[in-house]
Amino acid sequence: MEIFQDIDIQQTIEESLKNSLSYSEYRQLVEDLSFQNSTTGNEKSEAMAEYTKLNDKRMKRWDKTLKIPQETEQILKKVNKRMIWIVLTESWCGDAAHIVPVINKVAVINKNIDLRFVLRDENEDLMNAFLTDGGQAIPKLISVDKETGKVTNTFGPRPFQATKMVNDHKQKNGHLTPEFKQDLQLWYNKDKGQNTIEDLKKILLD
Repeated sequence: MEIFQDIDIQQTIEESLKNSLSYSEYRQLVEDLSFQNSTTGNEKSEAMAEYTKLNDKRMKRWDKTLKIPQETEQILKKVNKRMIWIVLTESWCGDAAHIVPVINKVAVINKNIDLRFVLRDENEDLMNAFLTDGGQAIPKLISVDKETGKVTNTFGPRPFQATKMVNDHKQKNGHLTPEFKQDLQLWYNKDKGQNTIEDLKKILLD
């Protein structure tokens, strides 16, 4: 298990939690912004506002349809570690729209998880402490031991199969093409959150 013991990081986490949102609050924020043709984040462009509208629809669909296998649910319920899960996200992020509802479903199953959401662009110090390959990739889940305040694990920005797809495509093409991004969205729809569930289960059992 990877343990982070940096005091500055703990203080940054505490500061970020002061302005954090519950899942229902985050979902309400995204829904409100979609009606207002707006978005979270520093870039308030028309394109970002359209992504927020699309992602609101995606999250509504996953909130209604996502299923966790019964066997996995029983395993998740038995984990007795008290944790805070902090998720860095933004309303325009396509990966987050598919992943955030899964994180919430897992947290609902295990009452020891206190799930909180913070916006990346409003929490730059926290984001910069948990970069992915040097980038501010989201969503990023930070698992914190509630007793010690120490970070015990992280997840994101994508589940392991999607990460492999992205890395393989970048190695071949140098960047993510529009066609690949569409294929990735189709993969999320076919996977139905199961790859993310497996990754989150590993975090809980670590």
